[in-house]
Amino acid sequence: MSYADELDPTDSVLSFYATDLRRFREKAGITQRDLAKRAHMAPSLLNKIEAAKRLPSRELSILCDEVFGTGDHFQRLWPLVVKYAYPSWFRPFVELEEAATLIRSFEAQVIPGLLQTEDYARAVFAPRRLDPDKLDDQVAARLERQRILTRPQPPELWAILDENVLRRRMGGSSVMRGQLERLIIAALEPRTVIQVVPYEAGAHAGVGGPFSALTLDEGPDVVYVDGFLQGQILADPEDVKAAGRAYDLLRAVALSPDRSIDLITDVMKELTP
Repeated sequence: MSYADELDPTDSVLSFYATDLRRFREKAGITQRDLAKRAHMAPSLLNKIEAAKRLPSRELSILCDEVFGTGDHFQRLWPLVVKYAYPSWFRPFVELEEAATLIRSFEAQVIPGLLQTEDYARAVFAPRRLDPDKLDDQVAARLERQRILTRPQPPELWAILDENVLRRRMGGSSVMRGQLERLIIAALEPRTVIQVVPYEAGAHAGVGGPFSALTLDEGPDVVYVDGFLQGQILADPEDVKAAGRAYDLLRAVALSPDRSIDLITDVMKELTP
């Protein structure tokens, strides 16, 4: 008996997706190899997906709905399933982020996840030496988070970056050029503001580390603070107030949005082809 045979669909959304995928595939009389061929993936990967050992892709979900005639069943499940790529402690933040009307983010080391390109995200995860399968899942999950910025009613995003973020060549010059281009494009969006704290600002209110402040449509505002092993969500009014003050101070010493774009452009020009 394979692991897929022992799956309990009530264990998790991932298990439910996997068992439904196998059930509809067998009902349609399609072999794993045939479906894998249509999905342009190795049969071994599809086998892992049906065993809930790998996350499915959005493309596979769309294909399954088309092949099985299941409407948008698998497409609607996929956003829930992909959250399993996140550590359990991070999932509550992702859900709060989806409900936010305003996201204020400060980063001192890397581009905020909501603005990362795929290549840059891979470069961020690479030092962790993840299993290749896990790496793909982590990148897919990070890119899925970004869909909140393209939905009909996206949140406002205000991102403040230490200049160090622009100059740290994650993945090499080519990857950084693509990432900085992405930042400039994002900065031109009406609901997105990007500012850079230049080196000459010296010490600033963000030296304690990166954080994100979320303004929610319903319920109290919250703050997410990164940590070495895991981050934490703070909801105490005093913590939220302190984060708001820190963000105001960061905005005060940061370059204006236009000058920030100029600096991003200058740094991009310094990258050798």
